[in-house]
Amino acid sequence: MPGASDLQHLKFPGESDGYRAARNALLDEEMALRRQIERVAAQRRALPPGGEIREDYRFVGPGGPVKVSQLFAPGKDSLAIYSFMYGPERERACPGCTHFLDGVDGQVRHIDQKINFVVVAKSPLARILAFAAERGWTGLHLLSTDGNAYDADYFGDSRALGAAVRRQQDFKDGEQWDMPMLNVFCREGGAIRHTWGSELLYVPPEPGQQYRHNDLLDPLWNLLDLTPQGRGDFNPKLSYP
Repeated sequence: MPGASDLQHLKFPGESDGYRAARNALLDEEMALRRQIERVAAQRRALPPGGEIREDYRFVGPGGPVKVSQLFAPGKDSLAIYSFMYGPERERACPGCTHFLDGVDGQVRHIDQKINFVVVAKSPLARILAFAAERGWTGLHLLSTDGNAYDADYFGDSRALGAAVRRQQDFKDGEQWDMPMLNVFCREGGAIRHTWGSELLYVPPEPGQQYRHNDLLDPLWNLLDLTPQGRGDFNPKLSYP
């Protein structure tokens, strides 16, 4: 495959030969990363069928109770469910989830053209919708789990984590959390199967990398990664001075 040195390339005002040589070397790496991202995406698409859901989970939406099977619109057989960390025990929503959903809210009109996408949280629906109004969210399809077993079954909380994973993730004894898990399901005939989950959330983070389980979907981190300062120790907040 051609490398950056084999291609026509740009030259920005005032750049040195040293900058261009280093930039071309980086461009080779960026091209390799682009190929790797597609290889991983193809491997993800080629996964064998996952497990069929145990039950037709019942959520509560603005229109009333709704089951998982009813979240599939005609002609759209993929469903992504993001578990939002905003349980009734939390005084405020998770800032990390919130900044992520701030970005996704503007994309929903495009996402809706291709797949079904919903966001679930454990708080009562009225509380979830009040927070959405506070954030100015207008596109997200928000549901309350209403006490169902979905998050426990699909690791949107820590209840079903085994002891080894809890130790690996440094959970304290007796501590339980809702977790920012993204799961994808596919409707095949009369069956609904799990096809993928953001399990990178539950593997040990490498030094300085945190979990990065939803990074490819997150414009904040992708943009900061383009700067000389990188991410640094920045953490999103619910509000700024």
